[in-house]
Amino acid sequence: MIDQTTLITYCAVVLGFVFIPGPATLLTVARATTSGARVGIATGAGITVGDIIHTVFAVVGISAIIAASATLFSIVKYAGAAYLIWLGVKAIREKAPTIPGHGQVRLSAGQAFRQAVLAEVLNPKTALFFLAFLPQFVHPENGAIFIQLMILGTLFAIIGFGSTIVFALGAGGLGNFLRRNPAVLKWQGKAVGGIYCALGLRLALQQR
Repeated sequence: MIDQTTLITYCAVVLGFVFIPGPATLLTVARATTSGARVGIATGAGITVGDIIHTVFAVVGISAIIAASATLFSIVKYAGAAYLIWLGVKAIREKAPTIPGHGQVRLSAGQAFRQAVLAEVLNPKTALFFLAFLPQFVHPENGAIFIQLMILGTLFAIIGFGSTIVFALGAGGLGNFLRRNPAVLKWQGKAVGGIYCALGLRLALQQR
């Protein structure tokens, strides 16, 4: 079993990490702003599931294979980038409503959840992060390595989900205000689409 000191140190580091705005935060905020806090929370839940999947990958060694193969890394990276850019272009091309509350295309929680899972799983940087970060808090004397990795990865996902709930609730309230303003509605979809495209390009340009 992981000792208490290691767990406390790990949780403190993760807390500091997840509350620094990054791609997961931007995705959550974008969804919450356009479709409400519930959809933002669903996005966070999808990212959480993606993180748990990456934990499993790290445990079974798939992440190590991706890290060792430039070809596999590139395939996963460009697939994830293409998916994010596709979401961005789709959002940009959607016709903005002229009357607040009418004609708005709002994503369902289920759609947001599925898209977030796929976007997170297709991010090889997350796989490499888990592969590099989790082992630093694993000690052989604390028991089975794979159990320690699963505990650490699950804790990371849970703490991360907590942070996305905070961001989703804040952005959801702001989004309700923004959606009541026609001038904002005209550009909201384009702004959110731009965020997705930027995240996709950022992922595509990242090096191993």
